[in-house]
Amino acid sequence: MIMNISNKILSITMKWKPILLKIFPYDFLKRIKGNMIKKSFQKISRINIEPFDRKKFKDGINLIGNIRAETGLGQSCRLVADELEASGIPYSIYQYDQLGTMSEGNYQQYESKISSELPYNINLIHINPHELGLAFQQAHNKIWNGRYNIGFWLWELEDFPDEWVPCFHCMDEIWTPSKFISDCIQKKTDLKVVTIPYHVSLTIPEKGKNDYRKRFGLPTDKFLYLMMYDRTSMTERKNPKAVIEAFKMAFSKEEDVGLVIKINNPSEKEIDLISSMLPEHKNVYFIIEILERQQVNELIYCVDVVVSLHRAEGFGLVLAEAMLLGKPTIATNWSSNTEFMTKETACMVDAELITLNKDFGSFKKGNRWAEPNEKQGADYMRRLYDDSEFYHILSDKAKDYIEKKLSMSNAVKIINKRISSIYKEQ
Repeated sequence: MIMNISNKILSITMKWKPILLKIFPYDFLKRIKGNMIKKSFQKISRINIEPFDRKKFKDGINLIGNIRAETGLGQSCRLVADELEASGIPYSIYQYDQLGTMSEGNYQQYESKISSELPYNINLIHINPHELGLAFQQAHNKIWNGRYNIGFWLWELEDFPDEWVPCFHCMDEIWTPSKFISDCIQKKTDLKVVTIPYHVSLTIPEKGKNDYRKRFGLPTDKFLYLMMYDRTSMTERKNPKAVIEAFKMAFSKEEDVGLVIKINNPSEKEIDLISSMLPEHKNVYFIIEILERQQVNELIYCVDVVVSLHRAEGFGLVLAEAMLLGKPTIATNWSSNTEFMTKETACMVDAELITLNKDFGSFKKGNRWAEPNEKQGADYMRRLYDDSEFYHILSDKAKDYIEKKLSMSNAVKIINKRISSIYKEQ
């Protein structure tokens, strides 16, 4: 009975989500969601799931996730869908609508694959552990029973949260896009954990760089640095303050350079705080509207350098995409991005690993993350502006390296091999 009441509340919340987001402050709804997640973990470890029966459903994969979300997780889900398409494995997409997702895009290329039928015998569940309990309450054992269940998970720190351990009960194995994540998860489970790096491919913008700068309201006569982050991904982790401080160290207010700050889902308080770090700087440009994926590519394309002085990164797709577009990148030399970035192909900023002295959302006191060297970041910013030869060498090396390192053929090869092994093992 309690589960039924919870399901009804969740169903009503999902139905009225767009209206609730307009009426209530985001932080208020986030707290409510957090309480629901906490309660869901108490239930998920006690559920009964029927074991995998290959003959019960057709061979193939049900990709379960929010394919429409304009978030990093949404883009991750779309990349996985593209890899399944290229693999030749039969698949369908079960659209999971997250609580609290701020914006969804129009991705027509996936609509024909979306189905509520779940026709295949392998589930690839692209829902991070913190929301898995809610997903189970929405779909109950309709999704899990009789299928081989794979969780596609991302995480940013060395230690996988203990409160998420009950989620292993729902899975037969875990996939991640980086060895950094796989290693941290493997410490907490006996399940098989497989690393399947993303592929990175882009539709190269057709117009000139300045055409896109005009579209975004950016100056055409300045050397532009770009930092991007989503407030819902934890501002402290993305660490925009470090980029701002490095930029101020590197350049005077009078130089022909600019800093583009792209923020998804910012609060008014956050904009005010960042603005207060940049007194009298007229060469800083905010972009706060939600952009569709091709528009993000165009924004990266029209700037000169992409910067991420993050404290921890689950993968770093924007950095990989920038490198593929031939944009030099400056990034913290720690966590998952180091698996596709080297000192020969990017400006890697040294960092000290520090212990958190308080909780930051899911990032708990006692864990470690990186504190990047802002002065070194500033030196790299300056060098890329002053030394055109260094700039162009790095640009060419970055593009060539990513094309080989994060290719579609590499991802498809790993997926096909693993799916074949699953069927043989069963």
